[in-house]
Amino acid sequence: MSRNFELMQLAGRGVDFHRVHKVREAVPPMNPQKEDEFAETYRPAQRNGPALDLDELASEETLRLVQRTFLQGQGTSHTVVFAGVDHGSGCSRLCVRIAETLGNNATGSICLVDANLRTPSLPRLFGVGNHFGLTDALQQAGPIRSFTKQLRNQRLWLLSCGSIAADSPRLLNSDDLQKRLTELRSEFDYVLIDAPPLARYGDAMAVGKLTDGVVMILEANSTRREVAVTVSENLRAAGIKILGAVLNKRTFPIPERLYHLL
Repeated sequence: MSRNFELMQLAGRGVDFHRVHKVREAVPPMNPQKEDEFAETYRPAQRNGPALDLDELASEETLRLVQRTFLQGQGTSHTVVFAGVDHGSGCSRLCVRIAETLGNNATGSICLVDANLRTPSLPRLFGVGNHFGLTDALQQAGPIRSFTKQLRNQRLWLLSCGSIAADSPRLLNSDDLQKRLTELRSEFDYVLIDAPPLARYGDAMAVGKLTDGVVMILEANSTRREVAVTVSENLRAAGIKILGAVLNKRTFPIPERLYHLL
């Protein structure tokens, strides 16, 4: 509870968060007795029906994030970077969930870009190959679509990270990246970019300057408040818009109706 409270207080420190979205995933399994107790007591205050399971709750929060970021209002975004504050935030898995949710609720085409040239994981999560991707597009000629792979949702495409070398991250600071992102904007209605951790590398900052903004991913009970504040201040100083924040992997040790009274 205290960690979530602290993160919510970031708004009072000038962080331009629309909302700290509370997406829950990768929750450790409970023993049967605890699971029964959880199902009996966990009922969000705004609902009168049966208790919701964690996956359904995560789906609802993800949909809200998609609506606020991509689908509602005049300030909707079309090219967005998703980056964890630090390692272990679940950013890549969250990107997959967001892309699939957007694909189920929007009519346009979507390209998910693996710009995490440090620890790429999107191809593995989708069960596809990593050959011929972003790094190749930044060093070779050819239409950007020729470097992408169409996924099971026919409107969802993946631009994997491609061939990786020790100096590959430097490509994210090249003029060619801006040209390729311009191509992606013209070829796809939505471009979602999975980037390395903000507190560890400058990659997400470099890419963020060329997009509509960044969504920060914070790990519940792990991301330190002062680190999140520093990262958000660095983004603003660089002129990068913070579109929102996600508090990921959060669980409720007590019923939520009591949680909100504390």
